Amino acid sequence: MKKIIALFLALVLVIPLGYAQTKAANEQVKEFWIYKDKGARENHYAPSGWMGDYGDIKINDQSTDNPYSGTTCIQFVYTAKKSQQQGWAGVYWQNPPNNWGSKKGGFDLTGMTKLTFWARGAKGGEILQKVVVGGIGTKMAYPDSTVVEVGPIELTDTWKQYTVNLAGKDLSYISGGFSWVATADQNPNGATFYLDDIKFEADPTIKPEGKRQESMPFYVYADSGSIKNHFVPSGWMGDYGDIKYDGACKEDPYLGDTCIKIIYTGKVSNGARWAGIFWQHPANNWGTIDKGYDLSKAQKLTFWARGAKGGERIEEFKVGGIMGEYSDSDSASIGPVILTKEWKQYTIDLKGKDMSYIIGGFCWATNVDVNPDGATFYLDEIKFE
Repeated sequence: MKKIIALFLALVLVIPLGYAQTKAANEQVKEFWIYKDKGARENHYAPSGWMGDYGDIKINDQSTDNPYSGTTCIQFVYTAKKSQQQGWAGVYWQNPPNNWGSKKGGFDLTGMTKLTFWARGAKGGEILQKVVVGGIGTKMAYPDSTVVEVGPIELTDTWKQYTVNLAGKDLSYISGGFSWVATADQNPNGATFYLDDIKFEADPTIKPEGKRQESMPFYVYADSGSIKNHFVPSGWMGDYGDIKYDGACKEDPYLGDTCIKIIYTGKVSNGARWAGIFWQHPANNWGTIDKGYDLSKAQKLTFWARGAKGGERIEEFKVGGIMGEYSDSDSASIGPVILTKEWKQYTIDLKGKDMSYIIGGFCWATNVDVNPDGATFYLDEIKFE
């Protein structure tokens, strides 16, 4: 009789435990948290993947400065001082920590259709160039099964929820749960911002997004820090040591508050006798990352330029032409161009060009033979139309 009672009690204890585990599993299918609150047992992934100018980043993952919910939120301070000379910085939430695809980890998030998070800026106007789900280890032993990104995002000084659509994506292996990237170009004075309630959700009403053709005009450069800006002036070429770049120059801009000032010294610092810059998406993408914009609606690229003295010669202004595993779909250029001291608009004709995949949005190149004393010149209002 004692054995029967003991067995009965054991079943009574086991059945609720099994039910609780099933219930928890069902809840996990609906929500999978990255950050709920400091130390919350629901949290997954670690903000361990510091990128770019990582010395420019400070994190406080238990900030009590007006969290959206709960008792804490995450505060990031990005100084934009270019500590590692990259011009951008970001953080990946990884599993396991510091995993760039060399370790087996990650989570099977099949069934999730979106990632949501709440964010605000300390002042408002702070810009996140992009937020990303997945994308880790594309060339490594354990790559993420997909990559999805959204941006740019201009933050307000009040909490706002943002959504990354994941419907139809292969989420069977995700070691990079979430990432943000900010650039010095879009945040010349740095940025302090807050994140809270970062989670994956299974929302059956979310439908897959089709491939998006970008609307025109589509800016490469509108003004320093403008959310309209796309591409990053990261592809320094040739005698890159001869180049000085100021994306927030206030010396007589053509339009708005700022323009781009470029000084080319012609000192042949790297022995190439020429130099140039490619505006790329994302930063430093020489065709190794599948992130091209569909600019099929573009008929031309226009920009304004002037020289400091007049007579500066730019051998080529160019759109597209980056080669690699994920090459630009086409290219077009003009040049040589002799600049004047006054602002003048120039046009690169794109009619008949395949602009369906562009990672190299704009480029200039010149050399010491045609500018023996170097060249200082200005650019403004660079846009596809």
